[in-house]
Amino acid sequence: MPTHTRCRRSQIPMLSLTSVSLGFSAVGFSSLSRPTVAPAAASVFANENELEPEEGWNVDNLMEAMEMAETVAGGPTTAEIYERPVFNVKEMAGITGPLAFFDPLAFSDGASEGRVRFYREVEIKHGRLAMLATVGFVVGENFHPLWGGDIDVPSYLAFQETPLQQFWPAVVLFISTIEVLSVFSFETPSKELWAIKATHVPGDFGFDPLGLKPTSEKELMEMQSKELNNGRLAMIAAAGMIVQETFVTHSKLF
Repeated sequence: MPTHTRCRRSQIPMLSLTSVSLGFSAVGFSSLSRPTVAPAAASVFANENELEPEEGWNVDNLMEAMEMAETVAGGPTTAEIYERPVFNVKEMAGITGPLAFFDPLAFSDGASEGRVRFYREVEIKHGRLAMLATVGFVVGENFHPLWGGDIDVPSYLAFQETPLQQFWPAVVLFISTIEVLSVFSFETPSKELWAIKATHVPGDFGFDPLGLKPTSEKELMEMQSKELNNGRLAMIAAAGMIVQETFVTHSKLF
């Protein structure tokens, strides 16, 4: 028998023993390295979710669970954010003829809703103050019974008269109280500076002793536009009267 044939046959038992030993070692290694899953752990995966309703999850109880989570978290809900009409500055009150939407300095371009609401709040406050000032010019220079009727001077000088020196601190205190309370309508500084919350109606401080505020949205829009237009006219009128008395006539206009 040739030598290479005897060598090949002698190698067969060695290979068989080697494969058997490797098989035993593989089984032993795999049994040591693979973690054993305990029956208790397996039962955890088999348990159902304790929060799952008996009837199973559906659209109704999922929405209810989301609403409960939003209530606990606080802040605006999903419905308040997505169901609220899209803000459009050109649909606000005060946009009337003949100029319609008038923003020559482009204050509203790129401004957020909160910033535009802040601009509107400022405009309303100045308009209301100007309307009072305009009436004060006309009435005060013709009819001045307070403090003995001694305040017979042009309106631009009336605040300097001695009898009124104790009156103005009370006015400043009253105005500052309103301004401090209006701070709660602002967005937090960390979110945006000089911005009014979307839930706040500009100029609405809950003061309506005569009950003049309409309940209809259309009538309310008309009343707001009238107030804004009268306030804008009053700001121009008050500025004109102050300039005329201060730099032109130096005397009463009325």
